[in-house]
Amino acid sequence: MKLKSIDEFYKEISGDSNAETNTLLPHGIQKEIGHFNVFNIKELFETFKEKPVMPYDRRAYFKISLIKGKNRAEYADKVIDIEKNALLFATPKIPYHYVPQDLQQQSGHFCVFTSEFLTKDKSGLDLDSLPIFQPDGYPIFEVSEEDAVEIDLIFKKIHKEINSDYVYKYDLIRNYVAELIHFGQKLQPVTALYSKHNSAARVSSLFVELLERQFPIESPRQRLELKSAKDFAAQLSIHVNHLNKVLKENTGKTTTELISDRLIHEAKVLLKETDWNISEIAYSLGFEELAHFSNFFKKQTTLTPIAFRV
Repeated sequence: MKLKSIDEFYKEISGDSNAETNTLLPHGIQKEIGHFNVFNIKELFETFKEKPVMPYDRRAYFKISLIKGKNRAEYADKVIDIEKNALLFATPKIPYHYVPQDLQQQSGHFCVFTSEFLTKDKSGLDLDSLPIFQPDGYPIFEVSEEDAVEIDLIFKKIHKEINSDYVYKYDLIRNYVAELIHFGQKLQPVTALYSKHNSAARVSSLFVELLERQFPIESPRQRLELKSAKDFAAQLSIHVNHLNKVLKENTGKTTTELISDRLIHEAKVLLKETDWNISEIAYSLGFEELAHFSNFFKKQTTLTPIAFRV
């Protein structure tokens, strides 16, 4: 699954127009401090002629949304129907999207920011360790009208500051974003919002999430950490036989077959799209010996890596 960049986010909401994209960028922000922006959902949706489609993808930025109106959200293995007010936290770790059910009744706010904007030394928050951004956490909370008013006020302060000329406005905005995060962490998840998934379906979803999280391979120094069925079973705290049984029932393939399919896909991309030598590709994909990688590739494709690359 491709990791959508912040630039691709702007193309999605601006209809792929560079001129329009430039008008959406925040005033005065500089690359050294990362990226941050905030949007009014109603005003943004008024520019759409038809219902916007957010593909189910991972995104290379964090997002916090106050959503007012009927929506359906998909996040990891969860499908959530939002009837009124909800606070949503999205992380680059997990794919997600949400689809407005009634475009005319959408309102609220959302902000997007990169990890560079909210680093621990700038905000005091360690995004990677916060429970609200963990893969097994609850990302969406139903909020009361009273809470929605309070969250709405925080977002309005962010809108006011981002349009100001105050020299330290982004320091102040970080405080407001931290306030939103702490607000969410104090909320208890409304489990009734979550569709019922049996344990087998959840195991399958989490396996796919763990598998996909390791890709794409972007450097010869990057190396897969989870390479075998035993690795994934240990990470999921279940027996490897149970993992195999669940995946076979849900996908028709064993754990090893699913891992092999994903490895061979990534190997083909690296062989065709990079100039890395084959030893580097083998290493990054978790193979200790070049011969092991060559044998694996030939077994899966009937070609050697060299023959495929030509």
